[in-house]
Amino acid sequence: MLNIRSYNLGALQTNAYLLTGADPAKGVIIDPGANPAALLRAAEGMEIEAILLTHAHFDHIAGLDEVRKAKKCPVYLHPLESEWLGSPKLNGSLMWPDTTPPVSTDPAEYDLAEGQVLNLLGLTFRVLHTPGHSPGSVSFLCGNDLFSGDVLFKMGVGRTDLPGGRERDLFDSIRGKLYRLDEEVKVYPGHGPRTSIGYEKLHNPYVQV
Repeated sequence: MLNIRSYNLGALQTNAYLLTGADPAKGVIIDPGANPAALLRAAEGMEIEAILLTHAHFDHIAGLDEVRKAKKCPVYLHPLESEWLGSPKLNGSLMWPDTTPPVSTDPAEYDLAEGQVLNLLGLTFRVLHTPGHSPGSVSFLCGNDLFSGDVLFKMGVGRTDLPGGRERDLFDSIRGKLYRLDEEVKVYPGHGPRTSIGYEKLHNPYVQV
């Protein structure tokens, strides 16, 4: 049983997720955005087994340095974006000077790959490489819960006009991987409300079946 708490962090209201399983003293964090004080309060006294990054745009990693140092936990990221953590130019923070200072942090401890299975919280998380919004975008599937980053939103999709974005790849990721999941799978995106695979297949105006 996966318990999911979400926190809207930073100026772009990025969804950070704090996950726990059967043992409430252990957790996993997905995409720690800027000003993560509320997230850290919720994780106080908790052993964080991992920080999972759906991708390395600045709004998803702006709180990474603070959370990683506070919880002393490893970070997982797709290697196509390994250099982005230390590069404000690559992670986009230089493009938004009115929104964020330059974001830079240490490299991830572990790489992610298509089909990889992570054993965390006594549960299994399957990694789906879902490029298009960015080259190293991944989604994490745990049971019937999918964390889609900025690939698939409720009645929306991720933008592809940033460096490394490609519309065809994004649509291929959604149609070829996400839409092939069970329709009952709940989708927890990087921004906005929760949705489901079945709902998006019926109602998403950008990617239809």
